[in-house]
Amino acid sequence: MNKLLTILLLIPLISFGQSEIDDLIEVGDAKYELEDYSGAIADYTKAIELDPEYESAYRSRGVSKSNLEDYHGAIADYTKTIELNPEYDYNYSLRGDAKYALQDYSGAIADHTKAIELNPEYTYAYAIRGDAKFNLEDYSDAITDYNKAIELNPEYESAYSSRGVSKSNLEDYHGAIADHTKAIELDPEYDIYYSYRGGDKYALQDYPGAIEDYTKAIELDPEYAYAYAMRGASKYYLDSYSSAIEDLNKAIELDPEDSYSYYFRGLTKESLGYSNGACSDWEKSAELGDTDAATLVTENCN
Repeated sequence: MNKLLTILLLIPLISFGQSEIDDLIEVGDAKYELEDYSGAIADYTKAIELDPEYESAYRSRGVSKSNLEDYHGAIADYTKTIELNPEYDYNYSLRGDAKYALQDYSGAIADHTKAIELNPEYTYAYAIRGDAKFNLEDYSDAITDYNKAIELNPEYESAYSSRGVSKSNLEDYHGAIADHTKAIELDPEYDIYYSYRGGDKYALQDYPGAIEDYTKAIELDPEYAYAYAMRGASKYYLDSYSSAIEDLNKAIELDPEDSYSYYFRGLTKESLGYSNGACSDWEKSAELGDTDAATLVTENCN
């Protein structure tokens, strides 16, 4: 009789405790949606104190920490979720993302590989593992992962773009152009994709094609310093010197620390016969670290 009474008395207490935990999670989630990540963390922490085995609370706290760039703290929380549920692919993926943010690319690869083992159809894990391999300059293996991501989701625009950049690094510029063209087809308003494709055309010495792509990138982002610089360099190679200087002037206005723009403006001024102006630009470029400009200063500006 006493034992039964004890059990009956415990039931409301347990129910109340779970209700309190649920309320904390609900409030934490609401704060997270409002981007009050610190407040959300406080609520998730209270929920964890009440139930140290509450997997999703660790996961939500880890994501909140990631949004505050506390990646080490996030990794600790994701590791706990893995301890509590080692068969859930998403937990490994989240930890892999945090490691990626810390530039621990090998660790990121290991976690996303585990996520893929648990879920061979995990498109995102293939793409991010590809990005990690790319950052380790393993471009061929990165392409293999991007291929799989695209196979699983043929509309995955960033996978096409990343595969294109990998191909560029392997000097497969025609293949890169095809991938960037597909990325543009899927998102025609993203300036970076035009810039990437312009770079591949530039590498193939298709300077009119490069100018066309950089012009589109500038239309989408009029403050895109790199696009002005590369369009100016392309115009230089087409002997369109005055127009090249206009672009390079704009690039320098937007990014005064870009050695490349000074270097090409110096080449353009030299072609126009302005040797003093050329030397001034090369000296500035060399000061910013461009070794080719330093060589030109030594050879032409004594």
